[in-house]
Amino acid sequence: MSVDLTTVRRALDNNELEPCFQPIVELHSGKLSGFEVLARWRHPELGWILPDNFITLAEEDGLIGKLMRQILPKAFQSAPAMPAPLMLSVNVSPSQLRDMTLPGQIREAAAATTFPLNRLIIEITESGLIDNLEMAGWIAREIKSMGCRLALDDFGTGYSSLFHLQALPFDELKIDRSFVSSMNATRDSRKIVAAIIGLGHSLGLTTVAEGVETEAQAQMLLRLGCRLGQGWLYGRPLTADLIPQMVSSVPHATLREPMLRRITDRSISNLEALPAQRLAQLQAIYDAVPVGLCFLDRDQRYVSINRRLAELNGISVDDHFGRTPAEITPVPYTKIGPYILRALKGEATQEVEISKPGSTPEEPATTMICSYQPAFDEEGEVIGVLVAVTDISERKRVEEALRESEEHLRYMVELNPEIPWVMDSEGNNLDVSSRWEQVTGLSKEKTRNLGWLEALHPDDVESTMKALLEGLKSGTRIDVEYRIKCLDCGWRWMRSRGSPRVGPTGQIIRWYGSVEDIDDRKKLEDLLHAR
Repeated sequence: MSVDLTTVRRALDNNELEPCFQPIVELHSGKLSGFEVLARWRHPELGWILPDNFITLAEEDGLIGKLMRQILPKAFQSAPAMPAPLMLSVNVSPSQLRDMTLPGQIREAAAATTFPLNRLIIEITESGLIDNLEMAGWIAREIKSMGCRLALDDFGTGYSSLFHLQALPFDELKIDRSFVSSMNATRDSRKIVAAIIGLGHSLGLTTVAEGVETEAQAQMLLRLGCRLGQGWLYGRPLTADLIPQMVSSVPHATLREPMLRRITDRSISNLEALPAQRLAQLQAIYDAVPVGLCFLDRDQRYVSINRRLAELNGISVDDHFGRTPAEITPVPYTKIGPYILRALKGEATQEVEISKPGSTPEEPATTMICSYQPAFDEEGEVIGVLVAVTDISERKRVEEALRESEEHLRYMVELNPEIPWVMDSEGNNLDVSSRWEQVTGLSKEKTRNLGWLEALHPDDVESTMKALLEGLKSGTRIDVEYRIKCLDCGWRWMRSRGSPRVGPTGQIIRWYGSVEDIDDRKKLEDLLHAR
């Protein structure tokens, strides 16, 4: 038996049309958000007949209003099985947007079943707005004034127009299943889905993806920022008697916590889907940090840049957009260009030191540390490069000044006739001037700890250690004389003096001192004593 206009009329007369309910869930939690009402025909001989076989016939014969008056009350009667805040979505056909009585029909059906209109979403397709925007707008605003929400259905197909989003008070934006079904395999579909979600966020609209059938689609939609999803992954359309079972079931397992972490842990992705408010937050972060930041697209053109990097480059932020680093800073680009190309191939590079000469001979060069991080989209394809630039010119100048100061100090120490030394609080030698090695032949390594005692005359080791231990114990100044074996002049008398450096709590941190050659003085004293 075929389905024709006569059988459709008979079905309406016999009250054979019934609502089925397809679950709509929150992508981030897997929790049930509501149901979309879908008309089904329970044919006495053919069984369940899908709407594609009778909706068009009903619209052509002007029976769509009668169909809705039959479906809507039955859907509302199922409300007790759907506790708040679960929502109910209902489609209206393009022809109904020319029926001024539509808002009243909805109000009467809801009143008869005490269904709260603030839990009702009316879905409108854009085809119903073409050449009918004034009347459709009036009907849409009437429906909104009743407390209902409005959704723009099948967005992205047919006559999609941003003007319609601006002209009518929509609350939701539904992504057509044709894009959802192909977005994992087709880059263009994925970018369209990302753009629709980003548009919805920018306009403050809830985005709903239709036709979600796989876990991979659900994960991608979540990464792109979509809020709600519906499709066979979450359940086929149910008859009213199965609603309690769906309501009481556990949240869909797609988005368990480990999976959420994996999604959250992804590096930069889906920039196309970032809503305007997130972009504003990102720009605020960009401008607040003391590090220069920018994002380059695959053509190496500036997409975003913060003020700090613009200052380092010497031109305004606006003058960067659409241009490349090769155009903005041609001299440094000869060095940084290869790193950008490597990042565009997916390879990150950190801590690259670049020097930029001053604009005048008097102006000092600028030294920067640069990092190049590839940015991936939701499918792992590189969509650009995040560049971070830190000006370390001042640090380099401080380091250079410190190096020069250390060199000056080292020269002063080496030219000093005395031999400076450093000792820890336990009496272990930590450092000594290289003059000690020149005099004794013992290297710095051999003099560490107590190795320096090897240079002393055997008869002087005991008295020297006694003076050292007494100084360590009392914390008083060390002053001791001993003989050392010199490389070219035999035994010579030396005098070692040192004082402790004390910490804030009184503990000794280090000992600092020097060794002085007193051999000539000792010989003179011995000569005078002999007389």
